[in-house]
Amino acid sequence: MPDPLSAANVRPAEKGETVIDILWAWGEAFLRWLHVVAGIAWIGSSFYFIHLDLSLARRDGLPDKAYGEAWQVHGGGFYHMVKYLVAPSRMPAELTWFKWEAYATWLSGFALLVVVYYFSAELYLIDPAVLDMSPPTAALVSVAGIVTGWLLYDALCRSPIGKDAVQLAIAGFVFLVVLAVAYSFVLSPRGAFMQMGAIIGTIMAANVLMVIIPGQRKVVADLIAGRTPDPIHGIRGKQRSVHNNYLTLPVVFIMIANHYPLAYATRFSWAILALLLVMGVVIRHFYNSRHKGLPSPWWTWAVATACGLAIVGLSMLGPAAGKRIAGAANPPVVSFAEVTEIVTSRCSMCHAAEPVWNGIIVPPKGVRLDTPAAIERQAVQIGLNTVASNAMPPGNITGMTDAERRIVAAWLRW
Repeated sequence: MPDPLSAANVRPAEKGETVIDILWAWGEAFLRWLHVVAGIAWIGSSFYFIHLDLSLARRDGLPDKAYGEAWQVHGGGFYHMVKYLVAPSRMPAELTWFKWEAYATWLSGFALLVVVYYFSAELYLIDPAVLDMSPPTAALVSVAGIVTGWLLYDALCRSPIGKDAVQLAIAGFVFLVVLAVAYSFVLSPRGAFMQMGAIIGTIMAANVLMVIIPGQRKVVADLIAGRTPDPIHGIRGKQRSVHNNYLTLPVVFIMIANHYPLAYATRFSWAILALLLVMGVVIRHFYNSRHKGLPSPWWTWAVATACGLAIVGLSMLGPAAGKRIAGAANPPVVSFAEVTEIVTSRCSMCHAAEPVWNGIIVPPKGVRLDTPAAIERQAVQIGLNTVASNAMPPGNITGMTDAERRIVAAWLRW
């Protein structure tokens, strides 16, 4: 593996390269925006239809083969929604398909994974302290894991376990937690967390592409041909739609988790992810129960709160690699000059007015650590990223030692 501090990565950028870097940065920004917009559209339609499905009521006078109806008011008008459990007696003149929201979300998300994590694998995907490998190998491991994750999940749903919703939910939860633990031994802490987000997002999008939409197309084809549609397509589609609904909140948190090193760069990040899954599920269960007209399960908020407190406690047990970095009970006197030298030598390659790391043209998040005054202002963030967690330097690319982290801890009195 090439030396990350070599001139290939650390050198002043030439004018032409600066323009390319700016275009690349804006391309990433617009791609991220597209991902957010598509995600909002997908989540919005998913939540709406789950709400609609749960609020349907059976009444006299419904059309033939209708399962239930719901009346809604919005935007100054009334809507009368009727659902057919399998299909209506004849094909309607027009159909609105809900699929591109899911496809656009996945395509933009995978593109972001490539642009951010695969092209900068040495920063975000690889940590030599976990497993030293080349960027192409790390990218290949990630792609293979995403594909394998979907195949194993789909096989689980189609297995005998898939016939029981509770057993399938438990098996699916264990499956995701085992994957999270496994990736903590392969990828960097940040990379492992994002990998799980990519796997869950792929499962959700593939549910639409590989199960829900093909099943709906078969039902439409049967209607056009005058055949009676097989109800199994509706059953499978409903199962996968419910899965997507319960996975939505955890995957949204994972999408923004790169801003929170205490989530992904602490020792038990896999357990934090497991608790996030539970939190998302119980919160959705609360709202789904209310939409269905059932008594509000207020216990779900107690579970969510307990999970949140457990996450906070787990995040305080030290960084992802090695033992907790902390000063002694009676920390030695540490001069600010020592801390300044450590931070500037390990962090200011990127966090400077003019970063010298190739491909970074402005300090990440606008944080500068190239002057004593700037270091003092960012003291808490330095502690969170280098002492409470090992999020920085990313992939420990500059080789910050445990001894240096202990000096920072002693300076902060952590």
